[in-house]
Amino acid sequence: MRFDWFTKLVLLIIAVSLAIIAFRPVFQPEPAFAQDGSAYPFSIQQGTVTLRKPDGTQTWGKIVVDMRNGNVWGFPMKAQNTPYPVYGPSDNPPVSHPLFLGQMAFSEATR
Repeated sequence: MRFDWFTKLVLLIIAVSLAIIAFRPVFQPEPAFAQDGSAYPFSIQQGTVTLRKPDGTQTWGKIVVDMRNGNVWGFPMKAQNTPYPVYGPSDNPPVSHPLFLGQMAFSEATR
């Protein structure tokens, strides 16, 4: 009979330990860091617009605003309604290099 109470004690310790592990996230939830903005604080505008290149030519592209400093960049696309760069059949994926378009003066936008 000595092993009977020992077995019950071990099972009770296991049950309590599992309960602590199972209910700890309820009482001590982990913080969510999904919206801390530390990775890439860019605002990518929907759709495509006409971009004017430094040489004066125009092309379709996407507008991206760097929310840290207000720099506005244009990423050229070959077609009007493409969400990503598509330049025809190739083994290498196409890369769209940014064009500096200007800067938003966020520091002046105060009440």
